[in-house]
Amino acid sequence: MKLEEVIHKLEEKVKRPLPGKEGQVKMAPQPLDNARFAQHDLTYAREGAVLILLYPNGNDCWIPFIKRPEYDGAHGGQISLPGGKKEEADTNLQETALRETEEEIGVPAQDVQVIGKLSQLYIPPSNFLVTPYIGFVEQMPTFIPDPREVSRVIQCDFKTLLDHNARKETTIQARNNTKIHAPYFDIDAEVVWGATAMILSELMVIWEK
Repeated sequence: MKLEEVIHKLEEKVKRPLPGKEGQVKMAPQPLDNARFAQHDLTYAREGAVLILLYPNGNDCWIPFIKRPEYDGAHGGQISLPGGKKEEADTNLQETALRETEEEIGVPAQDVQVIGKLSQLYIPPSNFLVTPYIGFVEQMPTFIPDPREVSRVIQCDFKTLLDHNARKETTIQARNNTKIHAPYFDIDAEVVWGATAMILSELMVIWEK
């Protein structure tokens, strides 16, 4: 599936009302943490942003993910989209997504053309309210991962996300020793679950509608 085709379709679809929870919940861990969707006061939540970066690889459209280094924290060792918390110097969350992407995987912010954004998602374990943006670059990037934040860059063909056989389920041992039933995307033998899977789920609902 060519980059131009994906951009054209998504650019039009993200202008329409977004599915939000309807799309996110399809890949939400169970038991469902309703704090993700409760309309409670998020004044004290930390703001963050991530980037769904589309790029050409041969004749196809691809997306990069990052694997976090192992550390004693809420997201150690997990697969995520490039992104992070908003800094005081960021004028808006789109700037946050682009800056973090450049810092983490070396894609220059000025090379990325943003076409829209998805619904915000609250992540209770880290108290982040995350806004996902969609952007693209016209040439395949040279990824330069920051070893402090990225142990591996995972490149994923967009067609993999569309393949329902790549959507699986597993049991995850949480940090508090509870077991979570987690739907996930099987991407390059990695388990992409949690908030990242929920963001991708909304993207796929938008695409498939």
